[in-house]
Amino acid sequence: MTKSLRWRILAALGVVIFALFGMLPLKEKINLGLDLQGGMHLVLKVDTSKVPEEAREDAPNRAAEIIRNRIDQFGVREPLIQRQGKDAIVVQLPGITDRERAIELIGKTALLEFKLVESSEELNQRAKQGDVPDGYSLKTVEKETFLLRDDAVLTGDTLVSAEVKFDQSRFNEPYIAIEFNSKGAAIFSEVTAQSVGERLAIVLDGKVHSAPRINEKIPSGRASITGRFNVEEAGDLAIVLRAGALPAPIYIEEERTVGPLLGKDSIESGIRASLIGVILVLGFMLLYYLFAGVVASIAMILNFVIVLGVLGWFHTTLTLPGIAGMILVIGMAVDANVLIYERIREELKTGKHIRSAVSAGYNKAFTAILDSNITTLIAAALLFKFGTGPIRGFGVTLSIGILASMFTAIFVTRIIFDLVTANKKFEKLPMLQFFKKTNIDFIGKRWIAYAISAILLIGGLGVFFAKGENAYGIDFTGGQLQEYSFAREVRVDDIRKMLADIDIKDATIQHVEGKNQVLIKTSEDVASDINRKFREDFIDNPASLLRVEKVGPSIGRHLRKSARLAVLWSLIGILIYVGFRFKRVGFAAAGVIALFHDVFIAMGFLAMTGRELNLVTVAALLTIAGYSINDTIVIYSRIRENTKLYRKASMKEIINMSINQTLSRTVLTTLTTLLAVASIFFFGGDVLRDFSFTLLVGIISGIYSTIYIASPLVIFWHARRSR
Repeated sequence: MTKSLRWRILAALGVVIFALFGMLPLKEKINLGLDLQGGMHLVLKVDTSKVPEEAREDAPNRAAEIIRNRIDQFGVREPLIQRQGKDAIVVQLPGITDRERAIELIGKTALLEFKLVESSEELNQRAKQGDVPDGYSLKTVEKETFLLRDDAVLTGDTLVSAEVKFDQSRFNEPYIAIEFNSKGAAIFSEVTAQSVGERLAIVLDGKVHSAPRINEKIPSGRASITGRFNVEEAGDLAIVLRAGALPAPIYIEEERTVGPLLGKDSIESGIRASLIGVILVLGFMLLYYLFAGVVASIAMILNFVIVLGVLGWFHTTLTLPGIAGMILVIGMAVDANVLIYERIREELKTGKHIRSAVSAGYNKAFTAILDSNITTLIAAALLFKFGTGPIRGFGVTLSIGILASMFTAIFVTRIIFDLVTANKKFEKLPMLQFFKKTNIDFIGKRWIAYAISAILLIGGLGVFFAKGENAYGIDFTGGQLQEYSFAREVRVDDIRKMLADIDIKDATIQHVEGKNQVLIKTSEDVASDINRKFREDFIDNPASLLRVEKVGPSIGRHLRKSARLAVLWSLIGILIYVGFRFKRVGFAAAGVIALFHDVFIAMGFLAMTGRELNLVTVAALLTIAGYSINDTIVIYSRIRENTKLYRKASMKEIINMSINQTLSRTVLTTLTTLLAVASIFFFGGDVLRDFSFTLLVGIISGIYSTIYIASPLVIFWHARRSR
């Protein structure tokens, strides 16, 4: 064993040990995202339009602190509350199941005011007849009407305590006992002393909860808020009073709530899809490459360990798209192994010794592996830059997986082959071969391919643009999506009739095929009304809320703009890199045109199959852009190599030769990636169905465009350059 080999073995072992320490124990090192464990993701907008100019800048910070205090008292484990942009706050609440209660707790302004009730009979009569005097407001509580003075004599700013207590004289009815600080107690004492005999209304967020009569001066600074609360309502109200009033109203701009039932199902689906994907890809590699397949399988398992290890060291949150990224990496990780093995096969056919063939195979494959993986990294980086939430998790997982697969395929497998080939008895490397030497005139059929592409593009994009806003999901248009699961089968017509009873007429209702589930899409936030109606009308067939997704119109416009920029910059980045690596703009332009082809084909198929373009499918489109260029770069590398070897051959001959030489690799890597993506499509659950469908279309389109679009276009650019 050489010194170099010994150091390489130690380095590989070091990386594996580092990864194992990072990933174990899994439950402590890797957090589950809200889409896997259930919970809420909220983007709150602080409306500072009515806040004094000097206090506007600090209002979002104060609001974030107050929300944090409320959530801490609510008892949420490991919440996330942080500022975003100028006036937005991101709130993540893992494990929250009572959506309505959480939103009420977070969004309640909690402006507590004490206002005197006007005792003048004349003013009260005028107000009841519709002539409310200036400086007054008319309020009703429990069928009793009060005319309140607008100026509050005391507010909740001086509140120091708010606790739930029980009134023994009213069958243990809960109420909130409040206490003021010394300043508030002095004001309260003075007000009650001057207003004996009058009524003092206790107003919270504009609603009168009670209006007791002042019988005597109250110097203690203590009072109580009654209002027929249940224990839970009284407890939540006490929390928001203790935490303080928000400095400005808050609106929910974006919400993504996942119920525990869907979270549990997502984990099971993700694990099932991962295992099936691994078995399919490993099984294929073992059957096709025999001993070399065993080496590739070891590399893939190590790749999986390294990805989990890095995620563990950074305490990354694992999301459902992140699991999909890991499955995709399993399929894509084979790419480098196939490229190396096919090169080794070529070298062995020239009569080289096994050791020399392995060395030459690795050396010749390295450049193509590096270039193709960097282009995918460009797409993954832009997913992280422009993506949000789970999409960022997918980008991170994909990036780590690509780097890990390069390490295992180039470094670790080379160590194994060097150890094995050091044995003089190891003289052969048997492999199956589906594709013998081919000599297909691919370029001669390019015009047929152009016609097929034109038909698919015009048809697909025609449907996409004809659908208008309906082609986009709520991520880009705004609105709300609710998914419910019923105990038994439910009819869409019954739900539509029920929604009409509560004046919801713009809802789109979709039955989930094969399940007792429905998707309800509305333009406004009506989840609470629908929940209440379901409880009333479907007593014998109870419904569970699986998830809620809400996106405000401004957020929708922002996300649509970000998605366009992500796709555009991804293609520009790939164009620049390919142009730089191959020193020819024509190569880069042809590759990017093929990428546009694949992205538009996928968008067309989404529209034609009734699917929507949303954040998850945009992530798939970006992945297609990064993956599709891989095949193209491998062919480009072979064209560059053959151009130097066959100087008298025409460009058409060189391109045909290069496609035929790399055909086995192109088909095999596409097949293994398709096996991994198919496992997501069939076993990854409904949430990832559109994502995996987009990838399936894009991968199939990718192999087609590499051969029939990108490669023939190089001839066009070459002819133009020659002229």
